[in-house]
Formats: sequence, structure tokens, C-alpha cells
Amino acid sequence: LISPIAFPIKHHYTYVMSKEKIPSTPAILALKAEGADFSIHTYAYEEKGGTRVSSAKLGVDEHCVIKTLVMEDESAKPLIILMHGDKEVSTKALARFLGVKSIAPCKPDIAHKHTGYLVGGTSPFGTKKPLSIYMEKSIIDLQEILINAGARGLLAKMPPSELVRILKPREVSVAI
Repeated sequence: LISPIAFPIKHHYTYVMSKEKIPSTPAILALKAEGADFSIHTYAYEEKGGTRVSSAKLGVDEHCVIKTLVMEDESAKPLIILMHGDKEVSTKALARFLGVKSIAPCKPDIAHKHTGYLVGGTSPFGTKKPLSIYMEKSIIDLQEILINAGARGLLAKMPPSELVRILKPREVSVAI
């Protein structure tokens, strides 16, 4: 049960097609401010369901649902890594790429402190603090992606070129 909600895109305006109240998250505000080409899709969030649940509920390939993972190096310096939903991050390969000793996921409260988002609703757009952003390089090869829009059960669909244009992530090859 997809609920596409369309926002004004550049100079092309479309109508909201749902009775649901879509939260005006920092991510959605950031996307609108950048004139991003995107649409919003909602689904019933499940605790610890991840991209497996969101892709199934929205009827899309899990590979196209992009996870926003907040990690840190050994000195607790945070970063965001964007990864395909059906892949994991090799923290060893990422640490090697960054020239640091180790990389590990941030604890949920620390990730929230850095981004302003709850785990399960973390978006790379509109974060509380500016963070370095890394992206699995094969994401750019997809026709379109779905990525968190700043709340649990809320995804933004867009061409990956918009992600690159707005966030300017560094490309990495660290998928497992």
C-alpha cells in the first residue's frame, strides 16, 4: 500500500494524493530548499524491520532502498555511509579507505545526537551537524532510489543523481 505524496518539484507542481499528514522533517525541508526531484512514500514502520520490511511494503527491490548508517572512527569522529539495503558495510574496508584504525556503528543515542534523527528514521539530508558522507559507488548506477526522509516509515524516491548533486558524497567500494 504505497502512498505517494508529491511535492512541488522545481517549477512543476503536483497535488498531494493522500489524506495522511506527512511530517515536515528537516530532510524534506532540505530537499525542497535544494529544488530536488523527489516524491514521498509512506509505509507502516516495524521496529528492527529495516530495508527488508520497507522494500516489501512498498513493492520495490531492497537493493534500491538505501540505508543511511551513522558510524564513527576510533576517535569517535562520526560519518554517514549510504549503502544498498541488501548489503552490509565492510567496516574494515571503510577504515582502510579512510586511513583510520577502526570504524563502528554509532550507538543509537549518539547517532541521534549527531543527526537529530531517530534510528530507523535517519536521513542524510538535513542533519543537525554537517557530517562527512560516503556512498557505495554502485548506488549511482540505479535508475532510482528510496532513501529515508527523516522519519520512521517515510522514504523519498529520487534519481541517485539528486543524492550526488545535493550531498556530494565520496564514493567508496565497501559493500559485502
